[in-house]
Amino acid sequence: MPPSVPSLSRRVARILRTSLFAQVACALVLGVAVGKLWPDVATDLQPLGDGFTRLIKTIISPLVFCVVVVGIAKAGDLKAFGRIGLKALIWFEVASTLALLIGLLAAGIVRPGAGMNVDPATLDTSAVDAKTGGGSLPSTTEFIVHSLPTSFVGAFAENSLLQVLILACLVGAALLHLGHTKVPKVLPAVEQAQEIIFAIVGFVMRLAPIAVFGAMAVLIGNYGLGVIETYGKLIILCYAAAALFVTLLAVALRLVTGLSLWKFLRYIREELLLALGTASTESVMPRVMQKLRRAGAREDAVGLVLPTGYSFNLDGASLYLSIGTLFIAQAVGVDLSLSQQITVVLVLMLTSKGMAGIPGSAFLALSATASSLGAIPAGAVALLLGVDRIMDSMRVVTNLLGNCVAVFAVSRWEGALDVERAKKVLDGEAVAETGEESGQPESAAGPSGAPASESAAGPSGAPSGPVGPADSGSPEPAGGAPVVVVPPRLGKEAASENS
Repeated sequence: MPPSVPSLSRRVARILRTSLFAQVACALVLGVAVGKLWPDVATDLQPLGDGFTRLIKTIISPLVFCVVVVGIAKAGDLKAFGRIGLKALIWFEVASTLALLIGLLAAGIVRPGAGMNVDPATLDTSAVDAKTGGGSLPSTTEFIVHSLPTSFVGAFAENSLLQVLILACLVGAALLHLGHTKVPKVLPAVEQAQEIIFAIVGFVMRLAPIAVFGAMAVLIGNYGLGVIETYGKLIILCYAAAALFVTLLAVALRLVTGLSLWKFLRYIREELLLALGTASTESVMPRVMQKLRRAGAREDAVGLVLPTGYSFNLDGASLYLSIGTLFIAQAVGVDLSLSQQITVVLVLMLTSKGMAGIPGSAFLALSATASSLGAIPAGAVALLLGVDRIMDSMRVVTNLLGNCVAVFAVSRWEGALDVERAKKVLDGEAVAETGEESGQPESAAGPSGAPASESAAGPSGAPSGPVGPADSGSPEPAGGAPVVVVPPRLGKEAASENS
């Protein structure tokens, strides 16, 4: 008898049950509908998104600590770790400066604020003060000093990623100095803690669709769709500039590593959609770290470059700040000279580095830039209050992609990237897990159109834990693709591929 073909309704139900991407996409559409139809109800759904973000934040610091410590200890070369950090900072500075220049050129050519003729005296600046909470951006000295931990526990309690990174580097260096013979149980304990954290990530990610639904409903309920009409030119310009920057990232990734950014977008489509819905890159950091490690980037490179990029490589924010500065100037009738535009770039190069984790940081950076020019009223930044939340999606996706490309590029630069494995993973070929990796293998969409693995939960709904080399069988090939077994990578040497 010919095999029975599942009905369309059964296939749709299966996709919705097993595909995190489909669940988040449906939640996003439902959130927009609820926000449009029942805005009063939608504004009460804020705890759904906030609760998910809080749960994710509780595991980011311990996850970064474990990944960096294990990465340093396994790499066995502290100097290599230092080179990765230096190369990452160079990449971050070049990328963020390029984003600032693209934003300035785009705003100078399109002139989104021209013709608005806004009188700054008529703007209500109290809303800006409420948005920023009366805070201010740290100076360079304050930023550096605050990056140094005052206590071991305090760094984790405050969720300060830079402080946690420094502690992790010190612990990893101490393990290398003492050697495995003096402290034989520490590294295995950290590795086991890392596996537990990744298992928790799998549990929390099941709540992602609920978080996206609540966040989108609140966004549309508070601001409505009318804001898109009012600021349509500015919104389109920002997203177009972001698309141009992402295209340049794709070219850079291809030239440096030979990898395709478009295939990588498909690989992390769930995380991108979740970042779009929650307007937070922190909500996807644990999963992105898992996927980057599985795609061939070495643990120490992932553990150092990605978290550091959250403070030093805010490409999407840089685009928005440069475009926003010129938009405000054009709206109030101020034409900035070339020297003033250069000043904008220099000021934003500094202020954008201390933005992460500060409420209303974009408005603080814009106010500081306006004050440094002396030609734009600082209160004019209130013009962007109505559109700032709409720009969050552009900022978070561009920030996320910029940092992921940085991980691949710096890893390749340092010889810490297994390019052949990365190509196989991004092509959707089944790749055996190694002892260094956690999380469930993911592959391209199967014959039914549903991704083979979309979340930490398998098709049956049961959480799938990390698979080690001892207890894992050969992964089931998708669509008849050959299984490729990749041995663990040691130090800076890339793994050899056995077909």
